[in-house]
Amino acid sequence: MSRAGRIGRSGSERTVVLTLLGLLAALCWAYLLYRVGRMAPIGLATAGKKIAAPYHAGDLVLLFALWVVVIAAMMLPAAAPSVLLYARVKRLWRERWIYPGTLMFVLGYLFVWCCCALVATLAGWILHDAGALDESMAIAHPTAGALALVAAGVYQWTPAKHVCLDNCRTPLAFVLTHWRRGAWGGFRMGVTDARYCMGCCWLLLALVLPAGVLNLPVICGLIALILAEKLLPGGHLLACATGLGLVAWGTALLFP
Repeated sequence: MSRAGRIGRSGSERTVVLTLLGLLAALCWAYLLYRVGRMAPIGLATAGKKIAAPYHAGDLVLLFALWVVVIAAMMLPAAAPSVLLYARVKRLWRERWIYPGTLMFVLGYLFVWCCCALVATLAGWILHDAGALDESMAIAHPTAGALALVAAGVYQWTPAKHVCLDNCRTPLAFVLTHWRRGAWGGFRMGVTDARYCMGCCWLLLALVLPAGVLNLPVICGLIALILAEKLLPGGHLLACATGLGLVAWGTALLFP
């Protein structure tokens, strides 16, 4: 192919990757809306009245799938710039198999999200069988939500939060300093970058547990906050200000 032809195709990978990411996000949200429309908590048997039955293997599989979808729906918008940048750098360095390599990069993210979903599933299982969840799959005791808000707010001020946030706000630096060739290298890069992303906002994501895994307003609010921290010029200041707000909110709930 001539140089003019290569230039003409410049940016084509952006359109393809962005379209596929958008399709994946749409599928996640379609499933969430379907679940919210049904609004039938997993493991809830109806026999004249609603009785919370212990989770069985099938229930745990459904709960795990639901958590994977929730985490993917929340994290895909924040991960999209890194995925697009990875595909572009791969083309500029004239590596082969741009799209399979980018797929492996995304699968690295998905692996980390599945690990987090597994932890959330185990927590949900324990809480459900202990009778601590209500019909909306939220933690019934309000103190748990208040403590979660305080913990998330305090974490917003920690060095670990801001080191991870630095990485999330500078995806080009990550891609260039952690570059690995080949499909397996792309997977390892995806895992590493996803670990930084989760390190940045894992306690924010944990707020979904007391709020309820199908609480769409909370999920949308957290998506907006995560994107604002990553994309706005004052992301670090926003994180600190949000931390103060979360601590104040949680404290007000603990001591009304």
